[in-house]
Amino acid sequence: MKNTSIAILVAAALMMGANGVAVAADKKVKVDLGKREYINSCVLCHGADGKGNGSVVELLKKKPTDLTTLSKKNSGVFPFDRVYAMVDGREMVMGHGDRDMPAWGNRYSTDATKAAEYYVDVPYDMEMYARSRILALIDYLNRIQAK
Repeated sequence: MKNTSIAILVAAALMMGANGVAVAADKKVKVDLGKREYINSCVLCHGADGKGNGSVVELLKKKPTDLTTLSKKNSGVFPFDRVYAMVDGREMVMGHGDRDMPAWGNRYSTDATKAAEYYVDVPYDMEMYARSRILALIDYLNRIQAK
């Protein structure tokens, strides 16, 4: 009888522990790669809310664009191609200066991602890596558009 009671207590404890693990698995922190890119690359000028009110606005000659109104200014359609060209450096943005400016540098160029090959154990395409970061950022910008 004593062994049975101990076995039941151990089984109950294990089930409760397993339940705790299952609950913890449901509460995994979800990483928003696009938001992370935005915070790392854009928030100083464009602000946390994307409205162009970043912490360095007073130091700039031109007020940053309100990134939440890109769709509104384009007849309700998010201008994906134009935004992509601005982010990857194909289209010059007057307020950003040239692509050697520290705010941009070579952040999204394939050359800048070359160093990452030493930190992963699987082969990858450097251009695809840079492109995925740009696409994540653009996805985030699309999600913060004003309705």
